[in-house]
Amino acid sequence: MTDPFPSWFAALEQRHLAVLEFREVRKALQSLSSLYVERRGRLGGGAALDSAGKRAAFALFYGPLHFLLLRAIIRALNAAATPPRMIVDLGCGTGVAGAAWALECTPKAALEGIDVSGWATGEARWTYGRLGLTGQARRGDLARVALTGRQTAVVAAFTVNELETAARGALRARLLDQSGPVLVVEPLARGAAPWWDEWEAAFRAAGGRADEWRFPAELPPTLKKLDRAAGLDHAQLTARSLFRPAV
Repeated sequence: MTDPFPSWFAALEQRHLAVLEFREVRKALQSLSSLYVERRGRLGGGAALDSAGKRAAFALFYGPLHFLLLRAIIRALNAAATPPRMIVDLGCGTGVAGAAWALECTPKAALEGIDVSGWATGEARWTYGRLGLTGQARRGDLARVALTGRQTAVVAAFTVNELETAARGALRARLLDQSGPVLVVEPLARGAAPWWDEWEAAFRAAGGRADEWRFPAELPPTLKKLDRAAGLDHAQLTARSLFRPAV
């Protein structure tokens, strides 16, 4: 089967570098990286997407990295062995987490992306269409999304850490109440998810598992160039995850 990633990334390059120069995206990526590492308290207010440069950097850099990372995790977990009919992507961003899972399924799962950002849901719809997937993406409150159904999977990638404490606790209960498979992915850095131990205990008690991942990165040239130019080093793609299969 042909890998859909190269052609999708080429289209992504054309989409965003037609509007902004490389140096503008690089500068925005440096600001965005600093926000994620040093000023995480501003993420809930939408600071990650508050300029055209940051939006382009998010889509062109973090989107592809997260696609490759999520695909590797899904394969390692064999999460598509029993393919869901629908995947709900909470905090979908540009749609890459749900798309990575859906593409591993035979037949391909349909997608529903939910995000607070109208720009992000527009990008997610473009991602789904470009990758030949069926789905929709809409603005919504993660605390109110319907999650029921054994044949509905839920993914929340780099999303839970941005929620307020009360909303995060309510979401955990709802995730573990639903019968379909659930995948939560967050950075390896403990500072980004001080609540992780509590969630890990709850997922293990519900028959799930917790993992830490380090995958060698094979990045296309533009992604490597952005990585170096922004002073980053993604020789490896890393994350931690919680996964509970369907019950």
